Amino acid sequence: MTNMKEQLYAVKQRAQEALDLATTSEELEAVRVRFAGKKGELTALLSQMGKLSPEERPVIGQIANEVRGFIDAGIRAKKAVLEQAELNRRLEKESLDVTLPGKARTVGKQHPLNKVLDEVKDAFISMGFSIASGPEVEYDYYNFEALNIPKDHPARDTQDTFYFSPEMLLRTQTSSVQVRVMEKTQPPIRVISPGRVFRIDEVDATHSPIFHQIEGLVVDKGITMAHLKGSLELICKKLFGPETKTRIRPDFFPFTEPSAEISISCFKCGGEGCKFCKNEGWIEIGGAGMVNPKVLAHCGIDPEVYSGFAFGMGLERMVMGRYGVDDIRMFYENDVRFLNMF
Repeated sequence: MTNMKEQLYAVKQRAQEALDLATTSEELEAVRVRFAGKKGELTALLSQMGKLSPEERPVIGQIANEVRGFIDAGIRAKKAVLEQAELNRRLEKESLDVTLPGKARTVGKQHPLNKVLDEVKDAFISMGFSIASGPEVEYDYYNFEALNIPKDHPARDTQDTFYFSPEMLLRTQTSSVQVRVMEKTQPPIRVISPGRVFRIDEVDATHSPIFHQIEGLVVDKGITMAHLKGSLELICKKLFGPETKTRIRPDFFPFTEPSAEISISCFKCGGEGCKFCKNEGWIEIGGAGMVNPKVLAHCGIDPEVYSGFAFGMGLERMVMGRYGVDDIRMFYENDVRFLNMF
């Protein structure tokens, strides 16, 4: 028994020395296997307890438990020390200098088309208009027929319109929304319908197969051309500045009678004449007119009782004039350098 006691205390001493020398997790694991593993020194020594007498076994068992507890506690303590040392090394290696300037994040900005469109909406809402919307894939009936555009009209030409079938197409104008509104709503009506429209066109600096229109419609009793002119002057001053002048000249559209072309004094020269307005002093922004009585009747509104006016403006042309952009393609190429200008 005396010999086994000495061996157990010797194992304890060697384990302590080995723990003191361990400097990595791998070395610590080797110490555990050497002394407390299934084939370790302590296990091998305890396998000889069968040779002891019944009186000696409890004494040696108690000493063996103390040695095992000592080794387990030493391994846990050493493991904590090694993990903390490893963490300190990582923190030192990955240290962050909080005094360094931060990396600036690029903040997104509103697209110029959306920016001006929001201004247009706010201006019309302040005048009592509401916003109406409709489908971009439209029936021929709403896009042409209900707007008094006959079958042989050039606007129906397949060279100008994206057709899915003889009855379905991509809308060429947001006037189709006005028809839908008049079918479902009895006067008084005061709405605008901004949205995308589609026409077959070659892409260049001033043309695109996809662009935006802003259509307006007012229907009520006693509406005259004077109301149209006054409304256009007011909205143009709101959008382009109080010094803006408007000009209305005769034109022709199947869905309005009489019809007019809307122009405003040049953004650049104020009407004096420059390269931007081709020395005319005026920039055309859209068309307008009194709603054709046939269109009212087609939508179930009595033209003998009610009258109305409608107008349409191109959003891209307005934005190009506002910011001096000379190429419509810049709105759709998503060049960050261009977008950051706004």
